Amino acid sequence: LRGGGNFCFTKMAANCTTSASKTKTKKKHFVAQKVKLFRASEPLLSVLMWGVNHTINELSHVQIPVMLMPDDFKAYSKIKVDNHLFNKENLPSRFKFKEYCPMVFRNLRERFSIDDQDYQRSLSKLPSQELDKVTMNMGLVRQNSVTRSAPLNSDAQNRMGARFLTTYDKRFVIKTITSEDVAEMHNILKKYHQYIVECHGNTLLPQFLGMYRLTVDGVETYMTVTRNVFSHRLTVHRKYDLKGSTVSREASGKEKAKELPTLKDNDFLNEGQRIQIGDENKKMFLDKLKRDVEFLAQLKIMDYSLLVGIHDVDRAEQEEMEVEEKGDEEDCENDGMGHPVGSYGTPPDSPGNMLNFPRIFGPGEFDPTVDVYAIKSHDIILANFPDAPRKEVFFMAIIDILTHYDAKKKAAHAAKTVKHGAGAEISTVNPEQYSKRFLEFMSNIIT
Repeated sequence: LRGGGNFCFTKMAANCTTSASKTKTKKKHFVAQKVKLFRASEPLLSVLMWGVNHTINELSHVQIPVMLMPDDFKAYSKIKVDNHLFNKENLPSRFKFKEYCPMVFRNLRERFSIDDQDYQRSLSKLPSQELDKVTMNMGLVRQNSVTRSAPLNSDAQNRMGARFLTTYDKRFVIKTITSEDVAEMHNILKKYHQYIVECHGNTLLPQFLGMYRLTVDGVETYMTVTRNVFSHRLTVHRKYDLKGSTVSREASGKEKAKELPTLKDNDFLNEGQRIQIGDENKKMFLDKLKRDVEFLAQLKIMDYSLLVGIHDVDRAEQEEMEVEEKGDEEDCENDGMGHPVGSYGTPPDSPGNMLNFPRIFGPGEFDPTVDVYAIKSHDIILANFPDAPRKEVFFMAIIDILTHYDAKKKAAHAAKTVKHGAGAEISTVNPEQYSKRFLEFMSNIIT
């Protein structure tokens, strides 16, 4: 073991229990594990880093089945670590790590064209030159961190009490969830997986890539990993959380004071904002959105949002020029707020097969296999036409799909109906009404 804020795994005594529904329990004893450095600013993140690394390694030795079985949707792998020799500043002496439905999520990653080694690298490693940056933590960065590889602020994707992290390469988002969310995920997972199979992964739904439970100091924390809606490369200049409701759907003054606030439906309408992507893109997008929300309505799911991020191409070019004029090479890699201003070329240290190619992108260009939610604005360049759409890139996807229309939502709907009236556009209507209103709103704001 090393001191000074780092720790290495050399030898570890741990019991690993892998279990599935109505199957025998297996125990493994790990002794001389390969030396690997894991470091984070807090124990929970070190455990997440270590756990993902461990579970992907374990899965690599499991043969890929021809098809998933019903028990795979109930299965889990679980490891309990007891070792008082660990450096407690970085990893607790005792912790547990549980992965839910490992075979199912491996299959989902494959269907979303995400290689397990890339996934492992993003969640558990740093670029070599970043290893000395303590604030980078274990490959995961707090949303308000200011570092060379800091991610875009994604608190727009927040629900009350949830915490968000992104991997340092900005490809994946890690979100804390509740035990109720875990139960709902188990409820929908089989149908969700089948839907992803049928649509060949071509969806605006969250791309669920893993679900975990971490136990540190007796406290259980549940987490999901999804693909980042926003780009790993193009800065998002404006963002909105849209539900298609106008009652109490305006960002607070505190939120609007942020550098990149999460704005809502009324803000979008009051600003006269439009999503101008052209007729062909609009049809493709709305067809996909319709299919997705109809699926959610069948599952009795509601209260989801369309997360919209907007990259302003001209603004990004101007920011690029301003940075170049300063002549500061270090600032060319960041705008000082963690945003990749000089972002037209893929960062050379980004991990993973898709991000390592020395491909140069022009302003507003992106790789659609990586930025799967990106759509360019309608290409009309008319210098003397003031209403011509700005050159923008839109990142749009559905988020927060684990809210089932249960007794709690029904009670909230009744209360809001009394307060605002039966005809008010409140957010807690039933799933069928919610999906229709959601689609109608999105159809009206997209041109």
